[in-house]
Amino acid sequence: MIRRRALAALVGGLTLAACRQQGTRRFAVIPKGRAHIFWQSVHAGALAAAGETGVEIIWNGPAMETDYTGQLQIVDAMINQRVDAIVLAPIDKTAMVSVVQRATNAGIPVVIFDSGVDTDAFVAQVATDNYAAGQAGARRMGEILAGKGKVAMVAVQPGAASTMAREQGFEDTIAKEHPGIQIADKRYGMADFAKSLAVAENMLTAYPDLNGMFASNESSTVGAAQALKARQSKVKLVGFDSSPTLIEDLKGGLIDSLVVQDPFRMGYDSVQAAVTKLNGGTPQKIQDLPPLVVTAANLNDPDVQRQLNPPLDKYLK
Repeated sequence: MIRRRALAALVGGLTLAACRQQGTRRFAVIPKGRAHIFWQSVHAGALAAAGETGVEIIWNGPAMETDYTGQLQIVDAMINQRVDAIVLAPIDKTAMVSVVQRATNAGIPVVIFDSGVDTDAFVAQVATDNYAAGQAGARRMGEILAGKGKVAMVAVQPGAASTMAREQGFEDTIAKEHPGIQIADKRYGMADFAKSLAVAENMLTAYPDLNGMFASNESSTVGAAQALKARQSKVKLVGFDSSPTLIEDLKGGLIDSLVVQDPFRMGYDSVQAAVTKLNGGTPQKIQDLPPLVVTAANLNDPDVQRQLNPPLDKYLK
């Protein structure tokens, strides 16, 4: 048994050495999860950049966006495989510090995307300006409620830097710019469709006089929209991210607006940053991507359509 393991290790090492001698770089791209359209768009963007730069993408993430233990294990495995770079969307900004530092200490450059981490041991971070995105949602809410009313928040999960920043941006801007709007409640859907639906329903029951609802990611927006649809509610929903279902709800008037990101570009720019580092360059440390507020009025604008409909079929074969 020991001889077999030694032989397997030797063969694996020779295969990896041969791969590297041929000049093929392997990048581990590790999202928070795999279920949402958002992550599929990131994957497509990463593959687009890989095709242009000649690198191989190893795509692997946990099934659930709350499974930071699973994500830690995936990152550890990639470090042990000695990939050339790691591109990571940290589920938890604190829990992922140790593996980011371990990869850096092992000489593997780390690019952070989508959500921050509580260390600067990375070469670049590519993410939406999430605080500004929350501000944009608050300003849209203030506009459609004419600066007064009662709102509730379907938040995502504690510890997720990206959605926490959105929620803080929303809360701060409502307090500062729209003091006539009261945030009556905020509950976490834990990045899960069913749980987001449940907390949205509970808040609608607890506050029958709600005027608005803000949801801070795809799963929370889907849950909130389903709750409003089930009750035929007139509560104004400002959501986050996009999917075919959410766009249909926007067209139908169930959702007032969506604050959207550019996940395709996020995946593309993250891989490009890692390539720049390995080629001896210095990528920009913090790369903020602007949010976009999509409404029924601007939905068909060409620039909006390009961002909402990246060429997934071209890359995710």
